[in-house]
Amino acid sequence: QVQLVESGGGLVQAGGSLRLSCAASGLTFSNYAVGWFRQAPGKEREFVGAFSWSGRNLYYADSVKGRFTISRDNTENTVYLQMNSLKPEDTAGYYCAAKIYAQLTVRWDNYRYWGQGTQVTVSS
Repeated sequence: QVQLVESGGGLVQAGGSLRLSCAASGLTFSNYAVGWFRQAPGKEREFVGAFSWSGRNLYYADSVKGRFTISRDNTENTVYLQMNSLKPEDTAGYYCAAKIYAQLTVRWDNYRYWGQGTQVTVSS
């Protein structure tokens, strides 16, 4: 059974940092494209960043480029989202998603597996 579990969310002041983790069981991340998405109340799900299954292609939304970094630890079978210089508009539930042997994709409906999400709240 595949399971993705996000953690690391919380309350942080504007300008602060958080590192989100997405730990996988039942799949091996090195074979999967992985994306991070976020959704704030009353808003649509928004692409944050993703990398292709090979790890060679990496792409970020303009809204987070230069502030957020995605990385993958194959030993731990975990993907991370390092978030720096956080802004109140980054407040949302953050979700990781995975699709096997896929190229990089920004469309949330292209992903097969999803975590339950972790809440990030940035205060001004």
